[in-house]
Amino acid sequence: MIFEIDNVELYFAEKQILHGIYLKAETGQVTGILGANGCGKSSLLNIFFGSLQPRHKLIRIDNKPYLKPLFKYGNVKYLPQQNYIPPKMKIESAFQLFKLNLQKFENDFPEFKGFKNFRMRNLSGGQQRVIEIYICLNSKAKLILLDEPFSHLSPIYVEKIKDLLQKLKKEKAIIITDHMYRHILDASDELYLLKNGSTQLIKNKKALEDYHYLQPGTF
Repeated sequence: MIFEIDNVELYFAEKQILHGIYLKAETGQVTGILGANGCGKSSLLNIFFGSLQPRHKLIRIDNKPYLKPLFKYGNVKYLPQQNYIPPKMKIESAFQLFKLNLQKFENDFPEFKGFKNFRMRNLSGGQQRVIEIYICLNSKAKLILLDEPFSHLSPIYVEKIKDLLQKLKKEKAIIITDHMYRHILDASDELYLLKNGSTQLIKNKKALEDYHYLQPGTF
């Protein structure tokens, strides 16, 4: 499946935030978005998901326009920067709620064995994030939007999540953004830079220096 968002025009209090946006994600690929803090990356993901309505946008799936918010079609899952599982919920209950196999998760992340009766608030921030990323990626949605997934994760968890991305992208289109640009470069098959309100497809990572996103000599 090919998911496209095009012609996005977003304003906040008459200030233009996004304009002339185009971004494509397709099954079998991880699409990364880089950009400075506050440039509109989270807003773009929210627009794609359907929780933020801009002045104008065009969303297509396999070249067919979709006029309603994508979440209403049930084919998209969004990982926000803030936690989405209630802190009082038990881990076992969370997996039951999202209809996922807790034992399979424990096989992939054995350090969580024996935690099923723990409440989310009893876990570290990184552990909570791992569970939420795993649930999001293993949903039935064909388009996955991940906003800052690597924040608060230990290096071991970062690598495990990268492995999970490579495994699950075979059946999903995944869009990911994070301020930890090296992780995005490592995990992505296609890369966009969001700068001055518009997107630029990056064919060569050296272009990130040319667009002044990274310092000259970074690579």
